[in-house]
Amino acid sequence: MASFEQNRRGILAMLAAMTFFVCNDALMKLAREVYPAGQAIALRTAFALLASLGLVIAFKETRKLPLALRPIVLARGLIDAAVTLTFIWSLKMLPLADVTAILLAAPIIIVVLAVVLRIESVGWRRTVAIFVGFCGVLVVLRPGTESFDVAALAALASATLAACRDLLTRRIGNEIPSTVIALMTTAIVGFVALCFGVFEVWQPVWRHETLYLAAAATLLAGGSLCIISAYRNTDVGVVSGYRYSVVILAVIVGYLVWGHVPDPIAGLGIALIVGSGLYTMHRQRMLADSRLKPLDRSPS
Repeated sequence: MASFEQNRRGILAMLAAMTFFVCNDALMKLAREVYPAGQAIALRTAFALLASLGLVIAFKETRKLPLALRPIVLARGLIDAAVTLTFIWSLKMLPLADVTAILLAAPIIIVVLAVVLRIESVGWRRTVAIFVGFCGVLVVLRPGTESFDVAALAALASATLAACRDLLTRRIGNEIPSTVIALMTTAIVGFVALCFGVFEVWQPVWRHETLYLAAAATLLAGGSLCIISAYRNTDVGVVSGYRYSVVILAVIVGYLVWGHVPDPIAGLGIALIVGSGLYTMHRQRMLADSRLKPLDRSPS
């Protein structure tokens, strides 16, 4: 059991991480106004690799780098590449708050996948919460209206793939540090982005949008470091709920940069997703036999 001071530090670190991640997404959205998805991700990866390698060196994990070649780590990296491509692609067409909220459906999808794979059984409370969460997703996506398009489906695909990635992450042994996993994932994402970029028309890089991508890479590394700090020597169940602050931050940034304000219908959908996710996490913490409790993936 962590102390009050440790949990407060963890909560502040989580809030800082969510701020960094939202600012990263905003900069990527700005860069996507010029760069195609593959090029934007590849350029950001060039900067992110340096930051990720720096984290490995800072945590003195270089001797464990060969562990990054394990098949499960490589598979996770490929799935994360698909998550990134679908997310960044949809980010250009959808408001920042909407696409962020849809991605927050991933914890709900994890429970569904766990039930299908017979990893977990759920009672009526979590079943209702999952139903409410998916209603929230449908409210945000609004199928049958003009706002429902390929970008909305790509965002939903990103959330589903993120759930698969996180479920696979639980099977990675603790002997492989998070910093090493992050470095290999970053490299794979960059490689896949380059392959995807073959089918795109790349733009000249000598423009200020490239600075956005450099800043985004720095924020991404900073957010990852804050996530590690948030989960070290804290009650994971207490800290993890503050991840949902990302929705509020996304609404604020979306308004300040683009003037986007979720309409009442989208706001209702976002509230349903967040509420469902928080309750699902609460039930997983309460149930002693749950196999989906939040994990501490800090470096060993």
